Amino acid sequence: MKETLPLFGVLLLLGAGWGITMPLTKVTVGAGYQHFGLIFWQFAIGAALMGSALLARRKLSLPTLSQWRFAAMIALIGTLLPNSASYQAAVYLPSGVISILLSLIPMIAFPIALALGNDRFSNRKLIGLTLGFAAVVLIALNSGSFGGTVSLWWVAVALIAPSFYALEGNVVAKWGTYGFDAMQTLFWASVIGLLPALFLALGSGQFIAVPRVWGTPEYAFLLASIAHALVYAGYVWLVGRAGAVFTAQVSYLVTIFGVFWAVMLLGELYASGIWAALGLMLCGLFLVQPRGKQPSVEVMP
Repeated sequence: MKETLPLFGVLLLLGAGWGITMPLTKVTVGAGYQHFGLIFWQFAIGAALMGSALLARRKLSLPTLSQWRFAAMIALIGTLLPNSASYQAAVYLPSGVISILLSLIPMIAFPIALALGNDRFSNRKLIGLTLGFAAVVLIALNSGSFGGTVSLWWVAVALIAPSFYALEGNVVAKWGTYGFDAMQTLFWASVIGLLPALFLALGSGQFIAVPRVWGTPEYAFLLASIAHALVYAGYVWLVGRAGAVFTAQVSYLVTIFGVFWAVMLLGELYASGIWAALGLMLCGLFLVQPRGKQPSVEVMP
């Protein structure tokens, strides 16, 4: 018990760290900052942090052609496309609702895994998938309580992000990381994503110059970007120490902390249907989480 207690503490910190990025994002987009400008700086901050860590570990070297292609794909489906959707949805939806919707990732991942041959059919997971989408229906039915006539559309937009994250996880599970570890993947994906994100930000008029005077939105975005990079690295470390099954439990904590931080920091209030959706989503998560011991080795193509 004494040996596992620190690991539970790390798991708790990861959930709290990931969960707080949602309300911090809400603060940032509420100030008028738009998605392409934010994504450019997210890539830049991620590249700086992961690049420094790789230099310190003496693991920074030029990728092969196949690794360049892999990193470009991760930049596209792991950041550029999902974050474009989630930043826009965050303007119109409560932060806690976005946290609940993001917990759909393992449920959306299940049918994709079946299609790619990464998983086998399971009645338990099918029930979990059903509960997850029942939660989405509840959120849609209660959308009038937090957003007026456009809320249903933005619920659909918010579902784009977990869909791409689910696809990303299955692609990595199927074809591996081409020899990259997690930090190398995040670093090179950030490096590759910088240029297209810059062009998109400039072309759309969304580029964000470094402000001379910093306020709450700017510090919120900086903190969210740093937290994302650190928690990502911590997640990978915990997988190596405690295994994929134990670490997968962070999904519950991210959802719970995401709602908690939204209530505490933003003062968000939800209709009873939203709380019922949270309960259904957590039950669905329980059913689709992996069971038993799974290897956490890096897959080579």
